[in-house]
Amino acid sequence: MNRQNELNELFELLRFQSISTDSRYKQSMQDCADWLVAKFQRMGLTAEKHATPGHPVVLAKSERKPGRPTVLIYGHYDVQPVDPVEEWNSPPFEPTIVNDIIYARGSTDNKGQHFAHVLGVEETLKEYGDLPVNIIFLIEGEEEIGSPNLDPFLKSHAAELACDVVAVSDTGMVGRGMPTLTYGLRGIACLEFRLRGPKIDLHSGIYGGAVANPSMVAAQLTAGLHDMDARVTVEGFYDAVQPLQDWEREQWAKLPDGEADTLEQTGVPKLHGEAGYSALERRWARPTAEVNGIGGGYQGEGSKTVIGKSAFVKLSFRLVPDQKPTEILKLVRAHLEKHCPDTVRIEIEEGHHGPSYLMDPFSTQGKAAQAALQKAFNREPVLIREGGSIPIVQSFKDVLGVDTLLLGLALPDCQAHAPNENFPVENFDAGIRLNRLLLEELAKA
Repeated sequence: MNRQNELNELFELLRFQSISTDSRYKQSMQDCADWLVAKFQRMGLTAEKHATPGHPVVLAKSERKPGRPTVLIYGHYDVQPVDPVEEWNSPPFEPTIVNDIIYARGSTDNKGQHFAHVLGVEETLKEYGDLPVNIIFLIEGEEEIGSPNLDPFLKSHAAELACDVVAVSDTGMVGRGMPTLTYGLRGIACLEFRLRGPKIDLHSGIYGGAVANPSMVAAQLTAGLHDMDARVTVEGFYDAVQPLQDWEREQWAKLPDGEADTLEQTGVPKLHGEAGYSALERRWARPTAEVNGIGGGYQGEGSKTVIGKSAFVKLSFRLVPDQKPTEILKLVRAHLEKHCPDTVRIEIEEGHHGPSYLMDPFSTQGKAAQAALQKAFNREPVLIREGGSIPIVQSFKDVLGVDTLLLGLALPDCQAHAPNENFPVENFDAGIRLNRLLLEELAKA
């Protein structure tokens, strides 16, 4: 196919302002889904847009032929908000190529990655008029808000979605040119607590020392979530955690210096984390507790001497096998209620959550994925877990009974969810190549 035409089509897809969390972009979400349906139909696949209580799901299928494995390829067309927009070097929804790198919101997460699979299938169909496997594309519009409607969709369409394996490119590569198979993901559990003190903001001189300050209590509760070794202090938090296997620690220790890379990518003066583990081990296979937002009292310029009437803290917990998100939320709730002083009132609101995922990278399908990666990049693939969460991956396992092959094309500096999100053209090309090789290897397997 014509490479420039493929890039032009990707740019069309990237121009849709498909921000799922913001209702102002509801029409853009619909338009993006319609564009994908039309693209699949031009390729010769049957394709439909399925309504959900939120944003639509796009489903496309080849003719199901007996004697062939069925591969479901998953992606998402929704993207994160672009704020702070002033930090972008180019308009986030006007794709730009600089030094063979595509800059746009969604370029890596996830339009560029899943569209490479779409074009790989299209190239195979144009060259051979057929595919080595049966194909199902499932492209949703709510991944960035926790996929609230995809699990019910899977359950109501389970027979139609029956497959032998799922393939997803929504994860990362260890480094440039280093093919990577991700066989594990951390789970997630989110929670927000709010502390209420006086009924109105109080003068800190008149009432200071006699009335508890909700912001101070919030800071104390938050600091108390970790001990001096950076271990989470929530009672029972580590009870179900499975230790790393020896081969994992040995292989990850051979990878490029994760600590030096992390320092360079983040710009922090020094790394921090749980004692006894490397930076990669902490990021990929250890559970964490993080503060994602904290506030209370006066936030404007200069001073205002008040005791704010309330304060809030937003928390997220990244989880590993076999931690259950609902159980962790119960433990955290109990911890906060136990340690919150009776000088303030605490309100706890649980947020979205999803389980961790782990597969055997040495299974038949895992080996097929490794073979495709090696051929696509001409280099032996690296086997890793990843610290992020894709809750729907476990749903594929629970509902459809199949494993997911996580074939990342994102580089560590892709800046997903941040200004200047980017995707190298070489990775886009490699993704197209990888799709074709993957379907061949899975057909043989």
